Amino acid sequence: MMKIISKISFLVILVYACTPYNPESSADNSTQKEPATYDDLVELFVEWRGFENPPLYNGAPDYRSVTFDIRQAEFKELQSKLLAMDTAGWSVPEKVDWKIVWAEMNGYDFNYRILKPWERDPAFYKSLWMYRSDVPAHEGPTHHGTTEIWQYEFPLDIASRDQLLTDLKVIPALNSQAKTNLTGNARDLWVAGIRTIEFQSENLKTIKEWPGINEDEELIASIDEAIISTDDFITWLKDQVPNKTGSSGIGKENYTWYLQNVHLVPLTWEDEVMILKRELARAWSALKLEEHRNRTLPQLEPVDSEEAYDALADRSAESLINFLNQDSIVTVKDYFDPALREHLGGFVPEETRNFFWITAHHDPRPLYSHFYHWFELARMDTEPNESPIRRGPLLYNIFDSRNEGTATAVEEMFMDAGLYDDDPRVREIVYIMIAQRAARGLGSLYAHANEMTMEEAGKIHSEWTPRGWMKTEKELLIFEQHLYLRQPGYGTSYITGKYLLEDAMMGYARKKEKQNKSFVLLEFFDELNAIGNIPISLTKEEMLKTN
Repeated sequence: MMKIISKISFLVILVYACTPYNPESSADNSTQKEPATYDDLVELFVEWRGFENPPLYNGAPDYRSVTFDIRQAEFKELQSKLLAMDTAGWSVPEKVDWKIVWAEMNGYDFNYRILKPWERDPAFYKSLWMYRSDVPAHEGPTHHGTTEIWQYEFPLDIASRDQLLTDLKVIPALNSQAKTNLTGNARDLWVAGIRTIEFQSENLKTIKEWPGINEDEELIASIDEAIISTDDFITWLKDQVPNKTGSSGIGKENYTWYLQNVHLVPLTWEDEVMILKRELARAWSALKLEEHRNRTLPQLEPVDSEEAYDALADRSAESLINFLNQDSIVTVKDYFDPALREHLGGFVPEETRNFFWITAHHDPRPLYSHFYHWFELARMDTEPNESPIRRGPLLYNIFDSRNEGTATAVEEMFMDAGLYDDDPRVREIVYIMIAQRAARGLGSLYAHANEMTMEEAGKIHSEWTPRGWMKTEKELLIFEQHLYLRQPGYGTSYITGKYLLEDAMMGYARKKEKQNKSFVLLEFFDELNAIGNIPISLTKEEMLKTN
């Protein structure tokens, strides 16, 4: 009898995992449906995005609670317009776009009700961004008035100088507003957030030394004002620390709702724990089997000089691009190679290497496979998606299962397709990277359930990464666990997104088999890329469409 029950349970889990998630089933079906066209959706999307960008208060985006409360009626009206749309007769991609807008509105609602980063998360007020994210938008909750230094070229031309002056003026006004808005009691978010704001102060001081800045008195004065304001904000944050005693996680129930209704991940908190535990065990056991199989081969030795690293990086980039092209993995565009080569990295002394650069100094191809990210961003820049709804970054990091999941999945997929046939020892690195992603995600789950502090979650991250490679440099550990506590679902998206992509590949292959057609890997990846940076559940829905 127990065996029969176990088999039934397994089948239920399998069917659940393989069924495309339908967010419409979670929507409020009490709203009267009205005839609508896709153009109506696009018009509403433009209106929605305009609303989502808050009004200004003293020159900075307004995150005061009174403003959110006043604007709530307008939000509900927009949401009602969306829910009233009758999408019968629309194409699958058009229905998918409706679900994207639905998910974004749910994200706004969840932030208003639960996450409240403007109240609980000092790092939300980070204004200065020195680099472009490797995913479509910055990771984690980010305010609407940021200064994107990476978009400027120094020395500045006249137009850029004027724009930078305008951008910098937001910092003092927002820091002042933050001291009124930050009423939350999330201790871990508060303490870790101070570090983020301290880095902003350091970066502002660094910019003063950049070409053309010292000679510009007005620009120096504006930067100094931003520094003084940021340092004053840091002092205020530190003064509040003794009063911050609360937990920072959002709880299992909220976490599950957020996954399913915002990021459109068809899993629960418990499902993610199970998947990450499974991947952690699989990665460790596969690593040990690889080590056994490779026991007669020389160990991979890390390079020990700038010249050696540069030569290794060049060979590795060429190897990866040639493999993708010659082995018909994906259609390699002209922008692939330059996009990758902008991010090859450089030699890092052994004592200061973090986890990822430890792997890269042995062989960077596993990390460069993850840099599939940069191919996707280059595609967004040069070949924008024809859908105006998915052309730019989705809000609230809704893209995480797609972008982080794909980047993680291809590390192993490229390996299985033969990338390391020339050096089997590199396969060991791939499994170490999977274990690290599983361990850090598992820690983040317990932190969001308030079963562990951020520090305790970090210990899982550190202790369960093979070879002690997460114990060498603590900044990465703190950065990652802090981000995942700030952004629910992000820490797990690498592994669960990988799982969902594998599930989509299975569905795609099964569809081809039923049609008596061959599965062609290049066609799968090209279709994935053409669909765009949307949740994997929606990607699968488009791939398996019948109309």
